[in-house]
Amino acid sequence: MSKTLLLHHADTLITMDATRREIHDGAVFIRDGVIEAVGPSAELPTHADEVRNLSGRIVLPGLVNTHHHMYQSLTRAVPGAQDAELFGWLQTLYPMWAGLTPEMIRVSTLTAMAELILSGCTTSSDHLYLYPNGSRLDDSIEAATLIGMRFHACRGSMSVGRSKGGLPPDALVEDEAAILADSRRLIETWHDPARHAMLRIAVAPCSPFSVSTDLMRESAALARSYGVSMHTHLAENDNDVAYSRERFGMTPAEYAESLGWVGHDVWHAHCVKLDTAGIALFARTGTGVTHCPCSNMRLASGIAPIPAMRAAGVAVGLGVDGSASNDGADLLGEARQAMLLARVGHGPAAMNARQALELATLGGAKVLGRDDIGALAPGMSADLIAFRSDTLRLAGGAVHDPVAALVFCAPDAVDLSLINGKWVVEDGKLQTVDLPGILAHHNRLARQLAEAS
Repeated sequence: MSKTLLLHHADTLITMDATRREIHDGAVFIRDGVIEAVGPSAELPTHADEVRNLSGRIVLPGLVNTHHHMYQSLTRAVPGAQDAELFGWLQTLYPMWAGLTPEMIRVSTLTAMAELILSGCTTSSDHLYLYPNGSRLDDSIEAATLIGMRFHACRGSMSVGRSKGGLPPDALVEDEAAILADSRRLIETWHDPARHAMLRIAVAPCSPFSVSTDLMRESAALARSYGVSMHTHLAENDNDVAYSRERFGMTPAEYAESLGWVGHDVWHAHCVKLDTAGIALFARTGTGVTHCPCSNMRLASGIAPIPAMRAAGVAVGLGVDGSASNDGADLLGEARQAMLLARVGHGPAAMNARQALELATLGGAKVLGRDDIGALAPGMSADLIAFRSDTLRLAGGAVHDPVAALVFCAPDAVDLSLINGKWVVEDGKLQTVDLPGILAHHNRLARQLAEAS
């Protein structure tokens, strides 16, 4: 039986639709998890199976996180990895990650997703590229299903260990035939290509310094044979670029192109050191980029040329990146940092608040290859969030410009979150899981992992 939901009288409704409407006293009418109408409250239906008054709130599309490593919530702020650049940071943490178990993957995913959801995120990808002790991507998928998050699960991989010139220890790499076989299994078992899908699978070799050229090529062929997306890290810092030039005789962008890793079905994380030719290549081919400002600052990787990418027409979304290289998972906070970092690197006009919100919504949707999320408009998935406008953090800001205030003023957690037409957060509290219980479990596992390494 059809179920309808009317949300009306929002102080400000940020649609991110084709005309970027910002509606005072706005309303959204939803049927069976899909938006049917958006507009001023006076112009929408007055009756529905459920009616909720959103006065005192700012409403916008659910945010989209396009790059994460959720298992890393177990290793935040680890001594020895706090003040290192990318390669040194990885080499410090690899031995700890070798102790991960399926239980740890599930609980860390729940923890990371809870943090994301409370910051306004309704869709997230996760790049899981190591599978010790029987861990599987299925462990993450089960957690996403439980908490109710829209999920792009990336089957990551590492196949080139230190003995073959790679960065990870040999004990953490996998056989390439096994990687490809498991990727096929996951796609055939879990991937949903339909519009409004809650779960999709992507093929995601970790990085050029941890997988072979053959695996990159074979992964691309596999992904395209199934029509799924492709994801990896690229051009993250100077050492990353130097490794590519020394080992492959090419820039990271040239290497990606040589392997077929460009196109509308591909998105690359970081791209801090993407050069002018690489930007032009990505724009020409429709290749997407995940901007991870907090992680890039934390690891001193640099300032990504996001204004140049956007000017060229590159699809850019946001990512919080790993919980041990950020060390948080606040997606609205990431939008704020994206705006501020662009200004540090390129001047005060480099990015405004509305552009930052666009990266976090429409930009992320485009990077993930979706046309059903990122905006509040008829035919879109019913993913939306609401922040109270009367809080301490928004005091004054919500009076002058409530849209910009969401980015400039760093508000508290969401008051409401609706994902796929279902309430996941109400009155600032998660409704789908026992968060205190999860946190206690998570911290026990974090201690266990540290003590075993």
